Amino acid sequence: MPAEPITFFNRLTRRIETEAVYGEGFLRFTYESTPGRLPLHAMVKRAAFSHWYGRRMDAPSSRAKIAPFLATYGVDTTEFADAPGSFRTFNEFFYRKLKPQARPIAAGQNEIVFPADGRHLVLPDIAACDDFFIKGTRFELTTLLRNTSLAARFTHGSMLISRLCPVDYHRFHFPCAGTPAVSHPIKGPLYSVNPIALRKRPSILWENKRAITPLHTPNLGEVLLLEVGATCVGSIVQTFKSGDPITKGAEKGYFRFGGSCVITIFEPGRIRFADDLIEHSRAGREVYARMGDVAAYALG
Repeated sequence: MPAEPITFFNRLTRRIETEAVYGEGFLRFTYESTPGRLPLHAMVKRAAFSHWYGRRMDAPSSRAKIAPFLATYGVDTTEFADAPGSFRTFNEFFYRKLKPQARPIAAGQNEIVFPADGRHLVLPDIAACDDFFIKGTRFELTTLLRNTSLAARFTHGSMLISRLCPVDYHRFHFPCAGTPAVSHPIKGPLYSVNPIALRKRPSILWENKRAITPLHTPNLGEVLLLEVGATCVGSIVQTFKSGDPITKGAEKGYFRFGGSCVITIFEPGRIRFADDLIEHSRAGREVYARMGDVAAYALG
């Protein structure tokens, strides 16, 4: 049986498109085949594997991978803050900065923006979602947060899941203005967050290594910002300073090499997601959109 393609709605082109998956053959072998289970549990999910691969991407020899990567995936180099030839390693290219005008921030006072480039899925009411990637699977918020009282407070909240592919811009930003608290790391394995893996094991999103930052806002109450690591993510780097007020769209941090994910959780009754996110999420389809575009609107 041919492999099921991964499709998403591209907000920029207004079309449903098929994702070009980086390392698709390896992912499908590891997560969709019986023989692949052995290397998955023995090596791939372990931090040591990702740290080893991350070190390879920090080596000067990794610079040779940049040009072929750009050619294969058609990355727009005109957006780069630095010239493609200036990167000394593949990792430097991977967590590159962009020109400010490349990602304009939606300016409306009630507009909440995507925290990252990527493919996005929403849960308007977390507790009401019973088909998270697999029918009958509910998102385990308590496991994700490892805090029973916090999970109870956000049980009927709204969740934005932003999945970053290796081809994406890998810095993440604040979706709204506020004052961030200290970021707390939570240990876990490093499974892939690609839908190939999530269709087999949705619990990856609440099991993987992650960091959680509460953001205190003037009109949305407390917003929870989480960065989730994945296979070959060397590290999650926070660049913000806790306790200092930030503006909407300000940089929060970046991922080193690998696919990864950002999760944003809002208190119940605080926001309404954009119509295309609701429509396609109901169909189990992600929406591609860029950091700074409108993801939701504040209520009240």
